[in-house]
Amino acid sequence: MFEQAVHDLDPSIQVIANNAQGNSATQQSQAEAALTNGASVIVISPLDEAAGAAIVAKASTQNVPIVSYDGLVTGAKTDFYISFVNEKVGELQAQYLVDHLKEGSTIALINGAQDIAPGRQFKAGAHKVLDPVIQSGKLKLGYEADTPSFDPAKAQSEMEQALTKLDDKVDGVLAANDGMAGSVVTALTARHLNGKVLVTGQDASDAGLQRVIAGDQTMTVYKAIKQEAQAAAKVAVNLVKGNAAAATKLATGATDNGVGQVPSMLLDPVVVTRDNIAATVLADNFTTKDKICTGASASQCP
Repeated sequence: MFEQAVHDLDPSIQVIANNAQGNSATQQSQAEAALTNGASVIVISPLDEAAGAAIVAKASTQNVPIVSYDGLVTGAKTDFYISFVNEKVGELQAQYLVDHLKEGSTIALINGAQDIAPGRQFKAGAHKVLDPVIQSGKLKLGYEADTPSFDPAKAQSEMEQALTKLDDKVDGVLAANDGMAGSVVTALTARHLNGKVLVTGQDASDAGLQRVIAGDQTMTVYKAIKQEAQAAAKVAVNLVKGNAAAATKLATGATDNGVGQVPSMLLDPVVVTRDNIAATVLADNFTTKDKICTGASASQCP
């Protein structure tokens, strides 16, 4: 979507696109290779704080601007930040549990990585909603763990530990994203609890949406990445052409990344449940019915 958006604006611009597959050293090597190959703007979703800072340091020696994409580069100068209101993601997940669990219910929190800004923001948003409710006694926090690299395998282990600690008495699980929600559901299924425990997610992945339709995952948080990609493309193309002022004008606010205020465009995430899949992800062509109405979810597709 990002490549298409860039080429819609200027077909002559070359896009070097890489995915580090969860390895920060690989991400740094890919950025260095892009710079060597003449990249005049780096758009990066940093895997962790150290990787982001290292890439900024390398780019700055060549006066190459940095656009933080989805994840905020912290601790280093960044030219623009495009993402969603990440605290709002955690707030939406937490509020869903508050609204749909009866008083006295026990919840588990399977947070994301805390060595990167989005993971910290998701957790902060969740606690902003949950802490007063827990303190009042309306809900009980039975277990909480932070998950390095948002690793689904670690999330499954954490959920298994939660179930053991709580003797299977858990009513809701706040899982930070769909990948980890899938592992939470795997752990619940082994105890015949899938579909009986509320489980949150994020990203509206096809697998996550399949679980939502089947009833094993209760909700996911949808972020309209096409809109995000198009916004990032506008900023990047302006920066490639030396129009830094035009890029800055696209900002709708600013975000503190520990070094300064970064011009930012932050989009709003949306709760998706089985009831509004058709009106959100399908209506936006984010995914298709053929992709999410398969297997166990096929007979229950909206």
